[in-house]
Amino acid sequence: MLSLLTLSAASDPIQWAELGLKPGIEIGSFMLRYYSLAYLGGLLFAYWHMSKMLIAPGAPMAQRHWEDLFFYCTLGIILGGRLGYAAFYDPSLFTTFEADSFVSYRLLRLWDGGMSFHGGLMGVLAAIAFVTWRGQLNFLRVCDYIAVNVPVGMMLGRLANFVNGELWGRTSDVSWAMVFPGGGPLARHPSQLYQAALEGAILVIILLFLFWRTRARYRPGLLVGVFTTGISLGRFIAEFFREPDAQLADFARESGLSMGQWLTIPLIFLGIFIMVRALIRKPLGGGTNQGNPAAA
Repeated sequence: MLSLLTLSAASDPIQWAELGLKPGIEIGSFMLRYYSLAYLGGLLFAYWHMSKMLIAPGAPMAQRHWEDLFFYCTLGIILGGRLGYAAFYDPSLFTTFEADSFVSYRLLRLWDGGMSFHGGLMGVLAAIAFVTWRGQLNFLRVCDYIAVNVPVGMMLGRLANFVNGELWGRTSDVSWAMVFPGGGPLARHPSQLYQAALEGAILVIILLFLFWRTRARYRPGLLVGVFTTGISLGRFIAEFFREPDAQLADFARESGLSMGQWLTIPLIFLGIFIMVRALIRKPLGGGTNQGNPAAA
């Protein structure tokens, strides 16, 4: 794969600015940003698709549980993603203020960007743990169902990063390299598109197939194991082409891997362990709402 991505390039790299992309939809003096629409689209898809999944045989919870879970997971994504970004990537957000801004505390300025996948993951897990504990549901099986719906939001978020011209990749001479306005005069990998494919589109296809065309839902942990392994491997690979955050460039050079890669390595092993455990254990029966009396 690395050799494929280092083929000789055309003499003139693609100019991102000439693609005519805008960060959002202008409505008068207000701009509805695609990054916000990506979050909204991912959440709406999750709500709609999960409702369809719960009608199918084998559901571990009822619609009322999902409605509670949807609310708390949304909070977990936003709060966990933002706090995780500040903790892992930019601790200055906890202490920085901007005197001329409508909201001066930078940590609260979500529209400026800066969300951590790992922080959002921890927020969602906390939400699932709370709802499953309160409703006496099977934590692992609920995670399986949630995992199927996450990659759509990941894909939309990375596409929004590309449209915004942010989080561009390392310098490169591949024929599809682009010059991004904030990345200097050199052409770079459009790593946002790599991540949209690796962390989003590929997993969407795999997980939807496993859920709707196989009996994977009856093996507790298999779907969430595939998700965890797949998205972690995708992130680990994509980080080789993504420019590290400016404040962590020295860390990446000194350690040999980016912060995102170091945080992802444990998740790869965890995902493999969960998958293997699910495959060697006896599957559940195939009855409607198997294993969850509360969902009946």
